[in-house]
Amino acid sequence: MTNRTLLSRNPLSFAMATALVVSAISPAFAQDSSSASGTETRGATQLDKVTVTGSRIKRAEVEGPAPVVVVTSQDIEKQGFNTVYDALTTLSQFTGSVQNELSGGFTQNASFLNLRGLGPGYQLVLINGRRATDYPLPYNGQSNAVNLANIPAAAIDRIEILSGGASAIYGSDAVAGVVNIIMKTNFEGDTVTLRGGTTTQGGGDSGRFQWVGGKTGSNWSLTYAFEALEREAIYASQRDFMDSYRDDPSVDPADATAVESVRFTVNRGAGAIREWPAAGGLEEVCGRFADFETYKSAPTVAAPNRCGYFGYPATQSIRNSDSTQSGYLYGTYDFTGGMQAWAQLSASRSEAKLASATRFFASGAALGITNHYDPQFGGTVGNVQRILTPSEVGSTGAQNNFVEKSLDVAFGLRGNFGEKFDWDATVSHSRYTADDNFNWPVASRIRDFFYGPQLGTRPNGLPIYQLNVDRLLNPLSPEDVAAFSDNFSNTSSSQASQATFGVSGDLFELPAGPLAMAGVLEAAQQKYDVSPDARMAQDYTGTGGPLGRTATGGGGDRNRYAVGLEFSIPIVSTLKANLAGRYDKYDDASSVDGAATWMAGLEYRPFESLLLRGSHATSFRAPDMHYIFAEPSGFFLNGALDEYRCRRDGLDPLSNTDCGSGTDYTYSIQGDRQGNRNLKEETGKSTTVGFVWDVMDQMSLSVDYYNIELKGAVKDISFGYLMRNEADCRLGQTRDGQPVDGTSAACDYFRSLVGRDGINPTTGEDEYVIDYHSVPFNQANQKTSGLDVAWKYKIDTDRWGDFDLGLNWTHVLKLEDQEFPGSGTRNVRDHKQFFNFRSRINWTASWERDDWATTVYGYRWGSLPNWAETGRIGSYVVWNANIQKKVTNKATIGLFVNNVFDEMSPKDDTYNTYPFFFYNYSPIGREVFVQFEYKLN
Repeated sequence: MTNRTLLSRNPLSFAMATALVVSAISPAFAQDSSSASGTETRGATQLDKVTVTGSRIKRAEVEGPAPVVVVTSQDIEKQGFNTVYDALTTLSQFTGSVQNELSGGFTQNASFLNLRGLGPGYQLVLINGRRATDYPLPYNGQSNAVNLANIPAAAIDRIEILSGGASAIYGSDAVAGVVNIIMKTNFEGDTVTLRGGTTTQGGGDSGRFQWVGGKTGSNWSLTYAFEALEREAIYASQRDFMDSYRDDPSVDPADATAVESVRFTVNRGAGAIREWPAAGGLEEVCGRFADFETYKSAPTVAAPNRCGYFGYPATQSIRNSDSTQSGYLYGTYDFTGGMQAWAQLSASRSEAKLASATRFFASGAALGITNHYDPQFGGTVGNVQRILTPSEVGSTGAQNNFVEKSLDVAFGLRGNFGEKFDWDATVSHSRYTADDNFNWPVASRIRDFFYGPQLGTRPNGLPIYQLNVDRLLNPLSPEDVAAFSDNFSNTSSSQASQATFGVSGDLFELPAGPLAMAGVLEAAQQKYDVSPDARMAQDYTGTGGPLGRTATGGGGDRNRYAVGLEFSIPIVSTLKANLAGRYDKYDDASSVDGAATWMAGLEYRPFESLLLRGSHATSFRAPDMHYIFAEPSGFFLNGALDEYRCRRDGLDPLSNTDCGSGTDYTYSIQGDRQGNRNLKEETGKSTTVGFVWDVMDQMSLSVDYYNIELKGAVKDISFGYLMRNEADCRLGQTRDGQPVDGTSAACDYFRSLVGRDGINPTTGEDEYVIDYHSVPFNQANQKTSGLDVAWKYKIDTDRWGDFDLGLNWTHVLKLEDQEFPGSGTRNVRDHKQFFNFRSRINWTASWERDDWATTVYGYRWGSLPNWAETGRIGSYVVWNANIQKKVTNKATIGLFVNNVFDEMSPKDDTYNTYPFFFYNYSPIGREVFVQFEYKLN
């Protein structure tokens, strides 16, 4: 296979005022993607001018004022990963956590990045220098971010990651940095690759087919790629450390508690008791279900008094099944006179199935009220709950079926004005659709099946129903479940259109060299629409709403216009300055009007092997559209801790025994949320200072300090944080006894979001939470700082082959936020609620000799606070290894083993909530793959 070298004149390849670019494997230097096999270059060596992420100016040197990491397609293969996301998420700079299949949430089929721990939406994701379309569904039901799951690895040439504010170059979202995914161009030849594998603990069989090729002529080129990935699901039942509530490490398995699978209580004025109207009582009723068993509600209880389902979570998928097909085309045509036309088309389709824990119903969701009066018992019946077993649900399972499609089309012309200036005009359009289909019990049908018609209303307001005890306490058939279930469908879409004109070149000569500039004009429009099934907006009084499930709807559009300038100014032969400025104008429903940002950087080379660099930039971020346009939606917080009542009664909110599950202080709370059209833009500033040093021949070291500050970050107040502060305000002190001013503006706001007029019909106690309100708001402040260190050493020998060694380390010095002016500063880095790593390291050791090649790649995630916040858990270290053999001039075979030592999450004996470990640790374990690559020509 050969590559046709064609000078790239595209200022929208977006490139970086960086230069020594350190890869996760080795220093990789930005270069034209048509020469991916080019030789390594260091120091101030002159290269063909190309653009690198972080600057629109085409640079002839490989270093710049801000650091960039480059991951090539060869790196992704050497590291052993199947997908782009799998490779990027191990890089040291991505210290923050993200939701995934295991964590639940609204986007369980998407893969997001979290650069610097600021959040999934705070790094700008580009594809070939153009903004990627947001995933249609809002992350965590709140914000927008780019999904990396649908980007084919086969079409990628390299990925460049700029870690630092870059709004002066790229506009909104480039707060923590920029991820630029650069696809293959000007490729010649054809290569097919087959990969198949499985996990050693069971499940997850996978197969992948890739075809990459290209053709070239005297004045044209065509590059194409196709990829198909098939992967079966992995279920919790296939991992013995997370298939049962007895896996709870905080208690003895004999004392473990389960989800109570069948229950109802009756209050006749003498206290609430569970009723078991059968000859054998609890044991007989529970024994009717093969999956249920009796257990004690607490170790101090003398005999079993509950019927539970310890294997309730075993049916959920911990990695979704996946069937994805994607294609890519890129072509160029050179006109006489030096102008070139180009076009790009990318498309993908994926279908995934997600299985949750098996279904259940509770009286609160079915009736809209937990308690009802039942004439057959002569009292108040409450807390009715029933889990549906897998055999009852039948073949429909508890699955969501996701079908996602994406399309990206771009056209452009590029050329030059004389010999000094290049220009580029681009028009692009991209869209993304996601459909979610699922089968679920219908609230009104559940009510009719188990309760029958309402028979009246008691003077105290309780509805009167006569519970069908026989149906509640006996197994059902799949036909019964199908009769009170229905199919639901949610649809969502997003799209972006953009026109860009850019120019770059040398203005004039200065004594130390040419003064280079770049300018850009942009006009863009974004749209999105999230349309849940209309029945999901209905409550229990409706005719067809899904039981206990809600959805977040919304939709809107915005227009954006921008102008930007950038200069590279040689001051003396060893010192260069970089300046950039940009203005973005927004036309949408928010309070954002326009934002001006600037960047300044310095490169100082006291001698050829050393670069001292630094940059300072301002940044901004327009509020995510779903923060603005989200329609009112309701939700239930199951197992929510009422911290005020817990602490009011002198109990410990951190104690599961005092106020945990099963106590009167933890219950379901109904909430609602909607967007806020008064949101303002988030503003920030970013500083990097560091050096790059060629220590010796083929050994380099870089050290960079970063500091990012963000003001006005848009967030929803977390429920736990709200309830903790509401309790502080009501009680006048914090958990540790520090005084709190209950009359402050912050306390007024906290109390306004929590409604407390509820009365427990069983105990008569008041001050229960009846509702919780959530709206996004502009936070006061968010800060992070840390160090990035990268080391690379390459050894070439005639006898023993070539060795490539690399190490990358990031240490977070500070990560904190302040929700309101005057409120306390939270240490987000070391708080269990946020799960941000203090340090991350990755390393590589590669060897090549003749027809053999092998790579060992590893990464380490540092310690985290334990669940009880009484200490820290250990680090997480994973090793990948592979060996490849070129068997003919065209064929290569390889064996890949990921997670060689079958490493699981660090042990945390205090983690008493399923799945009993932090969800960013993979439960997949060891994976083994065999790969065959063949060059067709």
